[in-house]
Amino acid sequence: MKLRYFSHSSFQITTDDGKTIIIDPFLDDNPTSPVKSNEVEADFIVLTHAHGDHVGDAFKIAKRCDSLFICVNELANYCSDKGFQAHNMHIGGSHRFDFGTLKFTIAHHGSMTPDGTYGGEPAGVILGIEGKTIYHTGDTGLFYDMKLIGEMNAIDYMLVPIGDNFTMGITDAIKAVELANPKIAIPMHYNTFPVIEADPQVFRKQLESLGRNAVVLEYGEEILV
Repeated sequence: MKLRYFSHSSFQITTDDGKTIIIDPFLDDNPTSPVKSNEVEADFIVLTHAHGDHVGDAFKIAKRCDSLFICVNELANYCSDKGFQAHNMHIGGSHRFDFGTLKFTIAHHGSMTPDGTYGGEPAGVILGIEGKTIYHTGDTGLFYDMKLIGEMNAIDYMLVPIGDNFTMGITDAIKAVELANPKIAIPMHYNTFPVIEADPQVFRKQLESLGRNAVVLEYGEEILV
């Protein structure tokens, strides 16, 4: 399985049998993304919440790729109303898809579409694919239930925001990693805009000083997981 970081909160997972999952595909209007929406494939599109920098180019991609949206109930209905396939879920529920399992978790944030439609609760997402567990926290502040999430899931990769202002900053993100206890932490949601400037190497070095592992992915970089 491969994990690719496009920048901001956008990742692509490609399974060994070729299925593609994209999370929060904000690409075309993202000044840090080296990849545009017409260059990616997605069998499944997972949206953590409805803000424009997370829904991003999802509809363009879904129209071209005939993708299935996976979102919390209200956001899935919004996608369905626009003519797309969607699988409705909600926080705490899990479902098995062709690629593996997916479960939404709580996230402390907001969720409204750019046109003012209520997008349901913001969420994090836990993916169980090919023996690995990936926890994408979504946009969120620090919360103590991350400890419970880590106790109930042997997390291999935790994708965690560090940009501050709208989400956790580096200090809170480090505590989040301590609570969830993943094997590897990967920072996200930073440097897209001036207000969320952060140094991911500071995050990495501070975690490593605590005996924990972090990997900083370059924009567009893909790794085997």
